[in-house]
Amino acid sequence: MNREFLIVGLGNPGKEYEHTRHNIGFLVVDELARRYKSSGFSLIDRALVAEICIDGHKAILAKPVTYMNNSGQAVKLLLRRYNLEYQSSLIVIYDDLDLPFGTIRVRTKGSSGGHRGVQSIIDTIGSNEFLRVRVGIGRDPKLDPVDYVLGRWNKEQLPYIDHMITHAADAVESLIKEGVEITMNSFNTKSTK
Repeated sequence: MNREFLIVGLGNPGKEYEHTRHNIGFLVVDELARRYKSSGFSLIDRALVAEICIDGHKAILAKPVTYMNNSGQAVKLLLRRYNLEYQSSLIVIYDDLDLPFGTIRVRTKGSSGGHRGVQSIIDTIGSNEFLRVRVGIGRDPKLDPVDYVLGRWNKEQLPYIDHMITHAADAVESLIKEGVEITMNSFNTKSTK
């Protein structure tokens, strides 16, 4: 049976945020759009939206333009527009300070871990039960976390970024094609670095 998915990459709109660590979710969604030859993004319900097909399943790609802390507004509107249930259809991709750089982790539920975009989604839809693809960006103990996530990749990280984006997009594909258990077993055990 073919299903529909809403794949949300978290980030901030605007040129000043384009290449920051906090925008890794946008970059993964862009990779999926490229990979599946999307016809482009349109502004719908406070998000840039494109539709693709992955293994016979319709996938709605979304990049909220609400800024990170209000991402839940766009997610709720899109779930309603496409008549989707968050438990089975929503996949959120975002940066995670608490994971080592280059690590991908898939979760089915849980707290926001301090990520304000994820917290906005939890607060707005009223549940923490949705699929997540967490992309480890590591930490710099010398920097304030806000400055770090809003900063650009450093020269040691840059060589790995394309592979990280590809690996996270592979995890999203696997969730749709193979399901949660196989994806978690495959991706939660290895690092991209």
